[in-house]
Amino acid sequence: MSRLSHSETHMVHRIGWLRAAVLGANDGLVSTASLVVGVAAAGSGRPEILIAGLAGLVAGAMSMAAGEYVSVSSQTDAEQADLARETKELLETPEAELDELTGIYVARGLDEPLARQVAVQLTQKDALGAHARDELGISETVTAHPIQAALVSAVTFAVGAVVPLIVALMAPTSQISLTVALTTLVALSVLGGLGASAGGAGILKGALRVTFWGALAMAATAGVGMIFGVSAG
Repeated sequence: MSRLSHSETHMVHRIGWLRAAVLGANDGLVSTASLVVGVAAAGSGRPEILIAGLAGLVAGAMSMAAGEYVSVSSQTDAEQADLARETKELLETPEAELDELTGIYVARGLDEPLARQVAVQLTQKDALGAHARDELGISETVTAHPIQAALVSAVTFAVGAVVPLIVALMAPTSQISLTVALTTLVALSVLGGLGASAGGAGILKGALRVTFWGALAMAATAGVGMIFGVSAG
């Protein structure tokens, strides 16, 4: 009797681009909608609201791209430095490194003879890969790439930011704040649910946490807009 093939689909390989995509779209929605709501609450007209929102879209997309690039590049630099140090140690003190790898497997539950055998075999096949994965926690599966993260963040931020701008363009001037806020909350709940689903997490939990923080941000900026609008008047 032949064995049935066992196929599994894991979510962890998506973490590099998924984090940047969800963060970008969420920030685009929240920051631009909050800006629009705040400016509208201050009593500004539609042209001023749209100009402020568009400026926020451009500035936010560029800021997200730069931030993600710098952040992921710093992470990559740190990983490369660790790998270089590990390569040197493998060349200079191979026995000590083998003992270290054995100790890691013993700590994970293997008895010492088996842990030693596993360490020896993995070292013979790919010593640096074994230490990178099991000692340093570095894996190609979950490693993000700077340019990829920057582009994904910028594009998804812009896509998210377009939603409140379109609503502000179409809604009656007197109802821009309310309409943008409600539309953004719906969009945030959908985005949170989709992000959670793509990552294999609970959809309701993902939707609620994103919606809560978005509502809080818009409420805060609306309050600021109302205060300064009254003061200016």
